[in-house]
Amino acid sequence: MSGHSHSHGASTATGAHRRRLVIVLCITLGVMALEVVGALVSGSLALLADAGHMLTDATGIGIALFASWLATRPASPTRTFGWQRAEILAALTNALILGTVAVLAIVEGISRFRAPDPEIQAGLMIGVAVVGLVANAIGLRLLSAGQAESLNVRGAYLEVLGDLLGSVAVIVAGVLVAIGFPGADGLASVAIGLMILPRAFMLLREVAAVLLESTPAGVDLEKVRTHMEGIPGVVGVHDLHAWTITSGVPVMSAHVVVEDGLLASGGGTEVLRRLKDCLGGHFDVDHCTFQIEPPSMQATEESVHH
Repeated sequence: MSGHSHSHGASTATGAHRRRLVIVLCITLGVMALEVVGALVSGSLALLADAGHMLTDATGIGIALFASWLATRPASPTRTFGWQRAEILAALTNALILGTVAVLAIVEGISRFRAPDPEIQAGLMIGVAVVGLVANAIGLRLLSAGQAESLNVRGAYLEVLGDLLGSVAVIVAGVLVAIGFPGADGLASVAIGLMILPRAFMLLREVAAVLLESTPAGVDLEKVRTHMEGIPGVVGVHDLHAWTITSGVPVMSAHVVVEDGLLASGGGTEVLRRLKDCLGGHFDVDHCTFQIEPPSMQATEESVHH
């Protein structure tokens, strides 16, 4: 087996944005506490639903931070990629928590709409929601740069975006309650739940793609194969695979068939160098393992490799 390798425990995409995640976590916890108090005093279910959503966000960000720290632990003979998959498991936990909160918010919101509370303090409800709106806007700004690089940062970004929309829903509901429609409080809770569900599904789908070792987004294996087969000395590529260990860490493996006599003359090393330059220059895949073999070996593998 021939190829090139890298250190797999140095850093991850989430780790690069850890400081911003900590700041957003503190903001989220502060707004959540304010909303819980505001919900209890004002009697608003929508405000309480939004606080519950923020609690799941805080839990999810906390899990993501712990996982990003765990992912920096070095690899070992029993865990050759270290703990980098911990970030993906954290994203899975996030998605499941989001889905649970969404269902609860919808069920309780329907119940409140059928039996509205006429004593809701709309002014307090609106005031707390406005504070939450501003805080969430700050959180979105902090996470916007990293959400395209890490599943966990993306999960946190989507959660904060949901919080911001939830705050808007609470403000609108507060205005409607103030003008004599108390059932709007329950409708806002349902709306918050319906906003959460798609985000939970999206995150779960992305996690599933990683756990099922699907080809990373943006990597066209047929183009990769074409580039590899265009390297001088390469006559074929088979058993080509690409998958993701964790966000920002795509890997690839392949059997590369080279011309007869090239290995004996020492040309295999040059082919490896060109393969590395090809993939590093054209595709976002740096962690690769290649098996260099002569054409005579391919016939023995055709029954299992295609």
